[in-house]
Amino acid sequence: MTMIGRTYSSGREPNLEEWLLNKPLQNALNPDFPWAIWYPLRRNPEFYRLEHRERGRILGEHAMLGRSYAADGHASDIRLACFGLDTNDNEFVIGLVGPDLYPLSRLIQDMRSTEQTTKYIESLGPFFIGKVRQRFATCF
Repeated sequence: MTMIGRTYSSGREPNLEEWLLNKPLQNALNPDFPWAIWYPLRRNPEFYRLEHRERGRILGEHAMLGRSYAADGHASDIRLACFGLDTNDNEFVIGLVGPDLYPLSRLIQDMRSTEQTTKYIESLGPFFIGKVRQRFATCF
């Protein structure tokens, strides 16, 4: 399986270059975050029939949980949109990176109880887990 995606913005970010280019690279290349879990996801069509404000509320619950792990230094994310870019019609590729594997797995477990996941996720996975063994110099 190939996972491909593009960075994206909600339109509320004050610095698009930071959000779209720098932040994803910093998270992916952070030497303090050798563990990663990557997975695609697709929401069911009912989610897109909700009013914009209701979708925001649902996503806010999900985001708050992720931010709590980030605030404690356990996880950071790389979110890529992949609408129309793969054979399974996934919508996003999510990368969770962190210093240890357990909190990343626990974050995914905790997110299973959010309204977004319980009602509006059609498919999650497959999940790819990895740990950096050696870093190479980058041109970034």
